[in-house]
Amino acid sequence: MANHSATKKDVRQATKRRDRNRYYGKTTRNAIRDMKANTEKKVYEEQLPDVVSMIDKLAKRGIIHKNKAANLKSKLTKKATTLA
Repeated sequence: MANHSATKKDVRQATKRRDRNRYYGKTTRNAIRDMKANTEKKVYEEQLPDVVSMIDKLAKRGIIHKNKAANLKSKLTKKATTLA
């Protein structure tokens, strides 16, 4: 690493962004996992908009690819319709 102040600042900023992105990604993955484990249709449909919003935010920030976000949302909504 160069000893320029701008480079040091960039490293600090990248570290903060990486930690923030990891937090958002892990939180969303946990929410998806909890939703998949749920079998009650009413509770599932209450959680669905919040989790879809979290997935959209990850795609917007570039943490996950937009097609992966679309696939995740599709699978979650598909399960919502199949729950009895």
